[in-house]
Amino acid sequence: MSMRCLLVDDSARFLEAARSLLERDGVTVVGVASTGAQALERATELSPDVVLLDLDLAGESGFDLAWRLAEAVSSVIILISTHSLDDFQELVAASPARGFLHKSWLSGRAIRDLLGPEPGSPTA
Repeated sequence: MSMRCLLVDDSARFLEAARSLLERDGVTVVGVASTGAQALERATELSPDVVLLDLDLAGESGFDLAWRLAEAVSSVIILISTHSLDDFQELVAASPARGFLHKSWLSGRAIRDLLGPEPGSPTA
């Protein structure tokens, strides 16, 4: 089953690179957004399985946006950043996000590992 993903980041270069990397890994990128307002609109409209959300959106907090997204949609939220998780460990743990991925580790497999086994699938 293909995973449907919404990418939220204020870097057009990152959005383009991440889209092509994830699609090679079998993840369908259903949309991209570069602001909180766009993210909420696209997430509501597209109902992605996963929202990859940058912590640093040009003046907006990814943590604040994660709460707004969690209230609006049932998508799994994964926070992403170029910063180390050590910098944000407590904030990530207190957020509604399923987890955190450093942008350099981003891949379909890393996302699937964070999500855990699909219901009904045998566990390895």
